[in-house]
Amino acid sequence: MDLQVASVAERPDLAPLLDSLLDTWPRFLHHHPLSTLFYSSVAPRHPGFCLVAVDRSAPDRPVAKAYSFPVSWHPGSLPPDGHDAAIMTAAGDLLDGRVGHLVVGVEVTVAAEWQGRGVSRVMVDAMRANAARHGFGSLLIPVRPTHKHEEPDVPLAAYAARTRPDGLPLDPWLRTHARAGGRIVGVAPTSMTLTAPLADWREWTGLPFDTPGPVRVPEALVPVWCDPAQDTAVYVEPNVWVRHLLR
Repeated sequence: MDLQVASVAERPDLAPLLDSLLDTWPRFLHHHPLSTLFYSSVAPRHPGFCLVAVDRSAPDRPVAKAYSFPVSWHPGSLPPDGHDAAIMTAAGDLLDGRVGHLVVGVEVTVAAEWQGRGVSRVMVDAMRANAARHGFGSLLIPVRPTHKHEEPDVPLAAYAARTRPDGLPLDPWLRTHARAGGRIVGVAPTSMTLTAPLADWREWTGLPFDTPGPVRVPEALVPVWCDPAQDTAVYVEPNVWVRHLLR
């Protein structure tokens, strides 16, 4: 593996190709209501923080991407609506001309054929180095644990606290962050919220969504709440706050 990581500011030619990596995420998350705001407004205004990895043998084909951006939060902030709050704050910062105090990372995506080869660690290290290069002292990430969807009824705080005999987190994605120097500092209980009509949930998941109450959806970290009387289902995903101190 011989990867080269650059920012979109350095490789603007790769920006149109980044959407090709979307198929590694659950389908329902592609319909997150803040996605359009992020990908059309926030990310393009921070090309120096949008990172892309290529294999040196095929330098025009992205194999991974990582999105981060500065926000005007106090360095000690841990908003409960982590992922969504970061995007909304970044959009407001751009409109009002506010200066960011720390960097928030919201996505690392690795092409399916490159997963399991250590690429995610490369991208975490690159995000850390990039934020430090821009003069920031911390990188805060609302982490979506890799295997939490296998236990949707387990509270996230309890899940995140599980460790191996060596003291590292049991979850692989949390463990990657720990090895890179990150530290679990809390839970964002309402990090991502997605509300949609039942017809949409049925299309996205193939499930009936016809009974009131929790619905266990493949790849969802917690159950989706179904309300047939309102023809609506709501997914409120918790994430784990991980802080990377950079100096």
